[in-house]
Amino acid sequence: MVKISKKISLLSQSSKNVLQETNPPILNSSIKIVCLFGKVLSHRINLIPYGLNLKTEKSRMNIEVCFSPSSYHLFHKPDAIVVVIDIFRASSAINTAFFHGVTKMIPVATVEEADAYKKNGFLVAAERNGEIVEGFDLGNSPFGYMNNKVKGKTIAITTTNGTVAINVAREAYKVVVGSFLNLEILVNFLKKEKKNVLFLCAGWKNKFNLEDSLFAGAVAEQLIFKHGFQTACDSAIAAVELYKLAKHDLFSFLSNSSHRNRLEKLDLERDIKYCLTPNQCPVIPVLEGKFLVKMT
Repeated sequence: MVKISKKISLLSQSSKNVLQETNPPILNSSIKIVCLFGKVLSHRINLIPYGLNLKTEKSRMNIEVCFSPSSYHLFHKPDAIVVVIDIFRASSAINTAFFHGVTKMIPVATVEEADAYKKNGFLVAAERNGEIVEGFDLGNSPFGYMNNKVKGKTIAITTTNGTVAINVAREAYKVVVGSFLNLEILVNFLKKEKKNVLFLCAGWKNKFNLEDSLFAGAVAEQLIFKHGFQTACDSAIAAVELYKLAKHDLFSFLSNSSHRNRLEKLDLERDIKYCLTPNQCPVIPVLEGKFLVKMT
């Protein structure tokens, strides 16, 4: 009997050692491990690192990530703040425009709608496939909005992906525009609002892309691990884990991504590096009716 007790003790200690040598970030929770002999170890591990707790699930703010505008209807919730993301480059350009003094922007889905605004005397930005549409004033390069030409103006804008996503989410409780350029101020805003959050990635023509997903993961990581949010959404977990792999060198991580290569072929590498540099434009564009305005 003494020998059996010693074996159980050794097994328990061995299990503890194995647990301590595995991935430290997932250790530390309320679920106990049962050894081969049915003895319950006192060591506790975290099998739910994303904050999901059945006792508190209803009272905590939830995060979801939608990888494509075409899937938005599957995620829509009437009380959620929607963060629209188009890192290369619509949301980055919109953030930059407001930081440099644009008063309002009118996001429209089609070139035809943009052309109607142009005929009515508006300054109009139109981009398709990474290039300015012929006959329009601006595209979606952030550098086009860093001058006095745009200051104090209302600009209508249509882009391949970003403005489509904004219009898809138009009926949400609140729609804001996110990019690495406004990362910190966006995290602080969402933390204070204490609402459910849906990150809507514009993607590329309704397909998944890496850069939008990385930004969703960057914000979600902070909200979950620092500010009491939670998720049971696989796409949110995937975005966070993807960001963890990439965060020390986003530019290199995206070296094989389709849109980075698409923009490089257009000699737009400067845009890529700018769009991946955090906290250069600490403003939050928010949708009010048909207008984007700077949140005050």
